[in-house]
Amino acid sequence: MLFNSIQYLMFFPVVTLLYFVIPKKVRYLWLLASSYFFYMCWNAKYGLLILFSTFVTWLGGIALDRLNRKGGEGKGIAGRKKAVAAICLLLNLGLLFYFKYTGFAFRTVEKIFGMVNIKLAVPSFDIVLPVGISFFIFQALGYMIDVYRGEGRGIRAEYNFFRYALFVSFFPQLVAGPIERSKNLLLQLREPKAFDSGQARSGLLTMGYGLFLKIVLADRIAAAVDPVFASPDSYAGMELLAATFLFAFQIYCDFQGYTKLAIGSAKVLGIRLNENFDSPYHAVSVKDFWRRWHISLTSWFRDYLYIPLGGSRKGTVRKYINTLIVFLCSGLWHGAAWHYVVWGGINGVFCVLEDMLKPVKAKLCNRFSIDRERFGYRILQRAATFLLIDFTWLFFRADSFSLALHMLKRIVLDFRWEWLLNMGFVSLSASADSMMVIAAALLMLLFVDSLQYLRKDIKAAIFGQQVVFRWLFYWLFFMAILYWGLYGTGYEQTQFIYFQF
Repeated sequence: MLFNSIQYLMFFPVVTLLYFVIPKKVRYLWLLASSYFFYMCWNAKYGLLILFSTFVTWLGGIALDRLNRKGGEGKGIAGRKKAVAAICLLLNLGLLFYFKYTGFAFRTVEKIFGMVNIKLAVPSFDIVLPVGISFFIFQALGYMIDVYRGEGRGIRAEYNFFRYALFVSFFPQLVAGPIERSKNLLLQLREPKAFDSGQARSGLLTMGYGLFLKIVLADRIAAAVDPVFASPDSYAGMELLAATFLFAFQIYCDFQGYTKLAIGSAKVLGIRLNENFDSPYHAVSVKDFWRRWHISLTSWFRDYLYIPLGGSRKGTVRKYINTLIVFLCSGLWHGAAWHYVVWGGINGVFCVLEDMLKPVKAKLCNRFSIDRERFGYRILQRAATFLLIDFTWLFFRADSFSLALHMLKRIVLDFRWEWLLNMGFVSLSASADSMMVIAAALLMLLFVDSLQYLRKDIKAAIFGQQVVFRWLFYWLFFMAILYWGLYGTGYEQTQFIYFQF
């Protein structure tokens, strides 16, 4: 069931209405049943996978909590805790590996042996990747690690299985995040709130903006970008560059659209989810970009991989190695293909180089009396950061590493400025009108992101208007989505990009 579907338009109001009608003590049971129904709409068998991950980490959490109470790290407790945590990690990561990486692993082994002229009879695999498996497994493992760390550093275990199952499967953020922490979501599920009309209104407006990003921007840009990446040899270098440029906004609007729909849906139910984006294309460096993009995943890798590896505590070289490991793992998390790993690796190299060149940059700025706080300098930083990030998106979007290199070569060797000057980029879209809609919607996106970057409360400004102007805005915004939204052939809604991860 997609957020941008008629089914969800009917599903969500029913869930919300009954949620606030039934007694508070059993509301979590209703949300749990609704969440499993929501997830099993893709495939009923998927419910068994999420149930397995939930049951394993729930038992592991209880075992770890009891060991924590027995005496901290003494009397062999530390070893038993590590054993419990290792079992939970192996079972969940094993599940993730089977569904997501089995075929990739066998293909890689086959290629390695092929390099030395050894042919292997590798079986073919047709394993369907369950929607959102990377997200709910990481969320469950994050809870387990929090409990392992003990009270004070982590969180106490949840002994109510059904409430914990809701934490893992909560439908607004189940299939594409944000990856929630137990300290935030699980604690809220223990104390449901009464209906708040202000929160509901804010949530609905957030959902509307998410829908705008998805069907007006992301899907419309996809219609221009997808044919280029499907057949790059049919396009000139400037067209390939334009498609790569547009993809940067497609993936942002698609993922941010889902996030806003998730956050808005939860807010209507009185539950606060963490923001997953913070104006990422206003970043002034690659490291700054990754503090603003997919925040829940970045912080997950920081807390559960980078810091346990030693972080920056074991010297500069070890810090750089840890940074590269995290980004390579992040690339592999995004997809079972080498071009995702390369994408992650390039981002990691950029972050390492940025750190290494920081003293050189400071010396150059002092030598030429450059004021790094000036508006012009920060604009230049943002433009340079966007170009670097957009370069990495080429490796993310292309179907393979070799195709990404081929497209990059064509961009360099077949670069035609006249295509830009004669408005040839309009041909990427279905029509000039469609490209104008994209341009206008992008301006709105940049305006909203700029206000967010400056920490301006847009919704407070809207809600502070008189009722006539408020409802006029609602109506115009609704009509813009309805009129300019791209609903797909036969009104089949397109899936969100991050569902495949």
